[in-house]
Amino acid sequence: MLISEISSLLSLPRPVADMEINYLLTDSRSLESASDTLFFAIPTAGNDGHRYIRDLIEAGVRNFVVNKIPEGLEEIPGVNWLVVADSIKALQRIAARKKTFKGEILALTGSRGKTTLKEWIFQLMEPLADISRSPRSYNSQIGVPLSLWNISPAASLAIIEAGISAKGEMKSLAACINPDTVIITNLGEAHSDGFGSMKEKAEEKLKLAQAENVKCVIINADSPEIASMAKEMIDPAKLFTWSARNLPADLRIMARQLSRDEMEIKYEYEGTESSFTAPLSTDADLENAANALSFMLLSGIDRNVIAERFKHLHKIGTRLNVSDGVNGCSIVLDQYTSDFSSLRPALDFIRRRKTPSQSMTLVLSDLHHEDMDPTDLYKEIAALIKKARIHKFIGVGSSLKANAALFAPGSIFFDTAADFISGMSPSDFSDEIILIKGSPEIPLTEVAEMLEARKHETVLEVNLDSIISNYNYFRGALPAGVGIVCMVKASGYGAGSYEIAKTLQDCGAAYLAVAVLDEGIELRRSGIVMPIMVMNPKVLNYRSMFAYHLEPEIYSFDMLEDMITEAGKNGIKDYPVHIKLDTGMHRTGFIESELPRLMDLLNSTDTVRPKSVFSHLATADCPDMNDFTELQLSRFEKYTGYMLKNYPRPILRHILNSAGILRFPQYHYDMARLGIGLYGANTLPPEMEKPLAVVSTLRTVIIAMREYDPGETVGYGRYGVISRRSRIATIPIGYADGMNRHFGRGNISVFINGKWAPTIGNICMDACMIDVTGIDCRVGDSVEIFGRNASIQRLADTLDTIPYEILTSVSPRVKRVYYRE
Repeated sequence: MLISEISSLLSLPRPVADMEINYLLTDSRSLESASDTLFFAIPTAGNDGHRYIRDLIEAGVRNFVVNKIPEGLEEIPGVNWLVVADSIKALQRIAARKKTFKGEILALTGSRGKTTLKEWIFQLMEPLADISRSPRSYNSQIGVPLSLWNISPAASLAIIEAGISAKGEMKSLAACINPDTVIITNLGEAHSDGFGSMKEKAEEKLKLAQAENVKCVIINADSPEIASMAKEMIDPAKLFTWSARNLPADLRIMARQLSRDEMEIKYEYEGTESSFTAPLSTDADLENAANALSFMLLSGIDRNVIAERFKHLHKIGTRLNVSDGVNGCSIVLDQYTSDFSSLRPALDFIRRRKTPSQSMTLVLSDLHHEDMDPTDLYKEIAALIKKARIHKFIGVGSSLKANAALFAPGSIFFDTAADFISGMSPSDFSDEIILIKGSPEIPLTEVAEMLEARKHETVLEVNLDSIISNYNYFRGALPAGVGIVCMVKASGYGAGSYEIAKTLQDCGAAYLAVAVLDEGIELRRSGIVMPIMVMNPKVLNYRSMFAYHLEPEIYSFDMLEDMITEAGKNGIKDYPVHIKLDTGMHRTGFIESELPRLMDLLNSTDTVRPKSVFSHLATADCPDMNDFTELQLSRFEKYTGYMLKNYPRPILRHILNSAGILRFPQYHYDMARLGIGLYGANTLPPEMEKPLAVVSTLRTVIIAMREYDPGETVGYGRYGVISRRSRIATIPIGYADGMNRHFGRGNISVFINGKWAPTIGNICMDACMIDVTGIDCRVGDSVEIFGRNASIQRLADTLDTIPYEILTSVSPRVKRVYYRE
């Protein structure tokens, strides 16, 4: 599409130079091809795309959609400025008006399961139609138009996800997508903050089904909110309903679990009964299968073909896992799907995630060919790998090996994953970020395991999406322009600081805060460039602090005088420091009587300057101690008022912590500090704070299991006495991993396959035993110690402590796995 055509679509003057546009870009870090890219500068609560335009111009980009032309850039020759009131609406309009696609558009919306359903329909229909679809879960106000732009013109079916989080969002997406068929998957609690009720949420989602081109709307008749709203809003002739609960519906389904991983589906449609088996195991699986079956029947697919396609259905991994690898490597395991459309965002992910010292490596299995000839597909993949500046490429699979000549010299190929493992060793990899992307037919999990630094079966899983969700929740409680200082001390409260820091840097946080200098240096060496405060900086190495641009907290005259002296020795001017005030916590900080001397000292030097002044609240999470919190807040206002009056330059102020952000918004000042709330631990009653997204899950696996008779004992000291015929399982987590010895002897239970299993006997150093009598489980099954199903608060209560202690007690030997859904 030409930039002149795009300009015309937006009713704007003709651009200064006409150019072909192949890429739409909303994130400057994802730039691939400068000359044919159109960048949309999008302002958000925590960031603004306009601030990256200068860098993009230097990189060769010449086409921009902006709300305003940045100062100083107006006269740069050859740049096309498309000035609009709303850059997101412009993006949606451009994508909606691109005329190259003539096939059918299927749109999916609902609270959960959209991405899985999209991939299942793709699997089931792929041999029957040429299909294009959204990459991963590109379903937002920005993701939807980007998905539409990238639809293959040769496809006969496009599958697009539409996600919303607030009232009023679906109308623009409906106009942008204008689908032929809509599936409403379900209605749940996910993304409900922006709605007053489930009825309101159902009404908003069904607006997608009111788009102009819609001919059919598939809904679950078993969902009362969706069914009742659909009857009010949608022409009955367009509705197609299914039920698994024997309700009146166009398609009636009866499901029977044949085994743990296989389900028989009998269904009645148009008066005829049919059946098939499929690898399904949960209610969510059944729901996705029913929606996919509905679409296939409406598409006229023969029932025998449907049965055959469902037999070969495979589950998809919706997570992209990051873990530490051997020899300074990072391992990114992506088992989402193995196809071209999902490769580009995965490469973009590792490009953002790499540290300055790492090169990029791709280990890729054979891909599904979608609507391209395999040779043409691998030509495009080779070009994409070159453009992404992949240093080392390893292909696994016969199809890739057959097309080896298309790839750069030095690329390595194997027929199978087993050949890879036997042909290479961990010593072949050093200081690399390694993307491992395998298909269900060629799983590469064993390759990932070979390259991981830790082999422990016990894992701390860290959900980076939950970090973003919690950040945005607290961000929404603050006015625009108020910065957030995110605490990543104590290795990100046990979760690991770098991945958390990288995620928060991407979110637009104002500052990171670490406890000690070494933590800050480690983040800098890993490529974190945003401002970093050091909250407990008994500094011995000032040269390192200055070299790595780490900003210390100052809470005493000794520290301040040392800073002034050392900055002077190093010829430094205006080095930013953060002044700590003691308003009542009585841990550290300047008191009121010291303020005149403090201001005299600050005014007498040009080597350091107070970037911010702050204090700690002792009781913000204690509603019964509001009087003391108000006393601290009034003192802070008084002390800082004096400082600002007696200093010639602005000083930022911050005092609110996680609880304070929600309880005392009138004291937000210039910044607020977000700590335990970021990591998903609620500190306030439900009426004051919504349930936060769970960030960390500590899980392990059953490694042994045996039955014992009454009278037998378990563990050291024989404290685990068996009173009935019991099945006892061993799990490889002990007090050396952070499983406190006080959790033994039945003091806690762990979560297995939807059931609770109490500990029995004493906790050992590297293992503990649990009673799994009556629980359907086997060796290798997952065991959750804390996480989404097993609250961390119950562990804290057992020890009469707080969640902070549980989180930070997880041993460094426990493997951390970071993931995005």
